[in-house]
Amino acid sequence: MTDKLTEAERDAQIKPLLNNGWELVSGRDAIHKKFVFRNFVEAFGFMTKAAIWAEKWNHHPEWSNVYKMVEVTLTTHDADGLSALDAKLGAKLDALAGE
Repeated sequence: MTDKLTEAERDAQIKPLLNNGWELVSGRDAIHKKFVFRNFVEAFGFMTKAAIWAEKWNHHPEWSNVYKMVEVTLTTHDADGLSALDAKLGAKLDALAGE
């Protein structure tokens, strides 16, 4: 089982994501971000690359895609909140979106 982040860990791992456009989700211990691309192909390509990392790390996002937009919510269900996996995947998604 993955452990929920402590307050100190949240400051160190989640705060940089919040400074990069992620937002806390109201009513649950999760973060959310909307990624906007130039077109559907770029959005789908992002999702494909992200899926490979999510599967590799066995940590799968909640996400949806409409045309050129991908909305992502990250939380760790078995930790009942944010874990280091969410911070790791969030940073990876930011990097993939910037490629």
